[in-house]
Amino acid sequence: MTEHEEILDSPVEWVAKHIRRYVETDGKQGYLYYGKPTLLLTTRGRKSGKLYRTALIYGQESDRYLLIPSNGGQSNHPAWYLNLVENPAVEVQIGAEKFSARARTASPEEKPALWKIMVSIFAQYNTYQAQAGRDIPVVILERI
Repeated sequence: MTEHEEILDSPVEWVAKHIRRYVETDGKQGYLYYGKPTLLLTTRGRKSGKLYRTALIYGQESDRYLLIPSNGGQSNHPAWYLNLVENPAVEVQIGAEKFSARARTASPEEKPALWKIMVSIFAQYNTYQAQAGRDIPVVILERI
């Protein structure tokens, strides 16, 4: 990812608005979304090669950041997850801090403890898992 590449924000209007507010204020507005900590994740499109940015609730375990690709409990994975599976090099913004990271899906052994962390932040993930009809993974972001 280069500094001068165009980044396309989520096509979902309320998410795009959240991202704009987050970027314009270096996270002073938008970091907390209904009381939940959020970050901005930029992935490279697996088909288009373009950069895409979305806002996501996150958790932490030691020096790793955690994400849940719940897609609101839908039966399909969100595009951002499919993108990072294909290309795990991502960019992250937390507040004003921006950094590169490597994304990976938690192993079956790692997942239960990490899922518990994320459900403590956003209990709705359990409901999403029950309705999704797919195993919702946990994504681990590790700084590069």
